[in-house]
Amino acid sequence: MNTSPSAAPYMLFFRNSGPETHQHLSPAQRQQLVTRWNAWYDTLAAQGKAVEGQPLELETRLVSGAGGARIVDGPFAEAKEAIGGYVKLLVSGLEEATEIARQHPGLAYGLIIEVRSMTANCHLGVTAGHGTTRTVSAV
Repeated sequence: MNTSPSAAPYMLFFRNSGPETHQHLSPAQRQQLVTRWNAWYDTLAAQGKAVEGQPLELETRLVSGAGGARIVDGPFAEAKEAIGGYVKLLVSGLEEATEIARQHPGLAYGLIIEVRSMTANCHLGVTAGHGTTRTVSAV
């Protein structure tokens, strides 16, 4: 793991990564892409820069409204915009995270990568983190 004191957490969110994006590829081309994708990730993990990553299922459930009153199941027609997976990075900053994203082999096949900095606190002042609980009083 990247234990540099200046390492900051970033997320790479993968969009336009569903099966329809790759249906025009032959099985051999798909396997080559998978091999290159895995090599990209494995190299970052060996350097301590990628700390986790996971593809996401196509099935989606949206919960909204007070008390979660509205529940809608997907996948949805705008699946190209849905997040299909992610990689969490520990890097020096936005420029390094962006450069890592630019090297992804899936970009040549329509993959879109959103680069986002992670923060310790949300806009409500809730502390994020594993095993961390904090009570927030209403203002």
